[in-house]
Amino acid sequence: MTGRTDAAVTARAGDTLDELLWRSCALGPADWPAVLALNPGIADAGPVLAAGTIVAVPPAPATPATPTRDLIQLWD
Repeated sequence: MTGRTDAAVTARAGDTLDELLWRSCALGPADWPAVLALNPGIADAGPVLAAGTIVAVPPAPATPATPTRDLIQLWD
């Protein structure tokens, strides 16, 4: 099972880096440079990660607050 801590995920057998990042953290291609910078040499491991490989992930960006609007009722 893929586990996630605050800053890392663990690969299962047969995982690719992009599949692991998408499934575990919802990270996509735009996030890969940050992941590769946090994990020097991970690209040299090949396309399929070994089971148990721990991959550091960047912190999730803070989500902006959703603006709210006053409820308008047309009829009482």
